[in-house]
Amino acid sequence: MFMKEKLLFRGLLALAAGSLLLGGCVYRERVVYRQPVAGETETEVEVGEAPPAPIVEDISIAPAPGFIWIGGFWAWNGRWMWQGGRWAHPPRHGAMWIGPRYVVRGGRHVFIRGYWR
Repeated sequence: MFMKEKLLFRGLLALAAGSLLLGGCVYRERVVYRQPVAGETETEVEVGEAPPAPIVEDISIAPAPGFIWIGGFWAWNGRWMWQGGRWAHPPRHGAMWIGPRYVVRGGRHVFIRGYWR
């Protein structure tokens, strides 16, 4: 009798796990573009949820003079994905990195991608 109950339990557990995997989530994403200010290439994406808490990263030594540290951040690509920090060389002299950010506007979550200014 115990063996039948064990098999039944395993079957129900497998069925429940399969339902969770196949169920998926319904998500609607809307890309909202605004006219960038001269020199900006900012893109805003309306998302359905706030990003997870940031991950603390160690900053290594710059590979060469002129490189700047771009800290890690949660980026939206259909879901939140961590983009690890890295050293980058500005694309032109005097360029400034404007980091990605997350804001709430009118109760809507908006992810604003980073860009060089």
